[in-house]
Amino acid sequence: MADNEIIVIGAGPAGLAAAYRLCQSGYKPLVIEASPYTGGLSRTHKYKEHRIDLGGHRFFTRDKEVMDFWKSILPVQGAPAADDKICSRNIPLSEDGPDPDKENDVFMFRRRISRIFFRKKFFDYPVAATPDTFRNLGFKLTFKAAAGYIRSLLFRRKEKSLEDFYINRFGRPLYSIFFEKYTEKLWGVHPSKISPSWGAQRVKEVSILSVLKNSIVSLAGLRKKTKAGDVDFYYYPKYGPGQMYEILADKIIKLGGSILHNSEVTGIITEGGTIKKIKTSSGNILTNPAAVFSTMPVKDLVLAISRGCADNGLPGPVREITETATGLPYRDYSCVALLLPELKIKNQTEYRTPYNMIPDTWLYIQEPGIKAGRIQIYNNWSPYLCGKKGYTWIAMEYFMQEGDSAWTMNDEDFINLAKKELAETGFADPSEIEDAVRIRVKKAYPAYFGTYDRFEKIRQYLDGIDNLYCLGRNGQHRYNNMDHSILTAFEAVRLFLESRKTGRTPDKNSLWSVNTKQEYHEDKKKK
Repeated sequence: MADNEIIVIGAGPAGLAAAYRLCQSGYKPLVIEASPYTGGLSRTHKYKEHRIDLGGHRFFTRDKEVMDFWKSILPVQGAPAADDKICSRNIPLSEDGPDPDKENDVFMFRRRISRIFFRKKFFDYPVAATPDTFRNLGFKLTFKAAAGYIRSLLFRRKEKSLEDFYINRFGRPLYSIFFEKYTEKLWGVHPSKISPSWGAQRVKEVSILSVLKNSIVSLAGLRKKTKAGDVDFYYYPKYGPGQMYEILADKIIKLGGSILHNSEVTGIITEGGTIKKIKTSSGNILTNPAAVFSTMPVKDLVLAISRGCADNGLPGPVREITETATGLPYRDYSCVALLLPELKIKNQTEYRTPYNMIPDTWLYIQEPGIKAGRIQIYNNWSPYLCGKKGYTWIAMEYFMQEGDSAWTMNDEDFINLAKKELAETGFADPSEIEDAVRIRVKKAYPAYFGTYDRFEKIRQYLDGIDNLYCLGRNGQHRYNNMDHSILTAFEAVRLFLESRKTGRTPDKNSLWSVNTKQEYHEDKKKK
């Protein structure tokens, strides 16, 4: 391999976006991917004639640059999808765009509906002050929730943990009902042990005036229907998110870039604040890269640097960040996809669906005793994910730790657990399930506890390596949405190109500032 190659570690959304931008600027990057797959966590798993979206990935963004980027890869639909036709939905179409029933490369316009399932009832997500919420909670709980919320406004807690963050915004009763147990299920630790930084990224600020206003409007029946383009709508590839990134990978190769799969970065050698060599499990030794764009987990990146220094003994700074990085926590993911004729719970909403299926893309499961965190209904993401017409294709999703009893449980037992829990929710009869498959994903969610409170030292060390750019969810150990990860890729490439032009060492602060404002991920930017 020649010197001065540009290396991109990881073929997920951020890594591929960076590689594509580099190709457009005349470079020919090498993408190194540890797995045989393209798309990272946003890949689409293919099982027989079906497709599985691992976690559910909406293509929604406030940022026009990201949306234009996606639309440049996949054309927006020009005719209704199969379920749109059945339900006579009026959706925006692109002139001369492809017909999803006839063509495969299609970016579809979809409605997002997601709710909380608690006490065998459906609640709005995010939790909202609506007549249904009051009715489902009952008078006593509603009164307690209102009183707790008002108290939280009068007596603010010092925000030392995610628990403090939630209570300040919702009050203790609503926190206990809707956040405490689910957060512990998701992360494996109590919210009192998690940094409030996660909440600042993911949770919308609550205003008592807006809550009262929404309550009055809802109770009076004056709420207007959501307009196209608001948060309740998103784009989605016909065959799942992985389709977007598989096409993007092909474009990179056509522009002269390369993608090396099944090749893990095992060692990184630095000299004088610059990466000089990268060793991989496939035997490649890459020398003197002009730049390294890393989306690999920060923990693994630091350990690779540590191994690269091992021959000469670990210098003090490397030893310190290695100890800190070793304690960075991650949450792993496993799902069981299930094929069945129908769900037992029927649609009682205003939204029309084929076969009277409930309209949710996913459901947050907060039933006591149920280990599953969410249920995905793939038919509602795209009718083309289910390969058997008239059937329902869903997934029970679980959050766990690599090596724990859930992770190591054999597939047959784990599938039986998912079937049992699906029956306990009342959604399906296990005897009617015709097929099932289990999938595991390591390091799906970087977590905000453990040694995360010392993460700034790791960042400072990594930023001090001139030709290294950390981007993406795992590359920055930040629970980014897909669009934020892509924005870090755009910013990293911009910094690199600017440094090449000026000859100056890049200031990487802007790279880490993507998605740091306390704004809710799913609020569309005001026009």
